[in-house]
Amino acid sequence: METRDTKTRRDELIGRLPTRGWDLKASKSVPVKNRTLEELVRIEHARRAAGEDAGSISHVETEFELDLIQLQELWMHLGLPT
Repeated sequence: METRDTKTRRDELIGRLPTRGWDLKASKSVPVKNRTLEELVRIEHARRAAGEDAGSISHVETEFELDLIQLQELWMHLGLPT
C-alpha cells in the first residue's frame, strides 16, 4: 500500500519529466548533462534493456537524485517495460 508521501513524490517526479537541468552519470558512458528528466529516464531505460549497470540521475540545482524505485515508477508511467 502506498503512503501519501510516496504518491506525492511520484506525482512530483512525473510533473518534473519535462524539466531541464538533469544529469546522468554512468560507469561506462560519458556523462549526459542538462537534459530533461524524461530524456534521461528513456536513455537509462535503454541502457538497462541492453544489460548495462544502472546509472545515476540527478538534478544539480536541487541536489535531488532518483533512486531505482523512483526510476522504475517513471518507466511505468511512460509505458516502458520494467
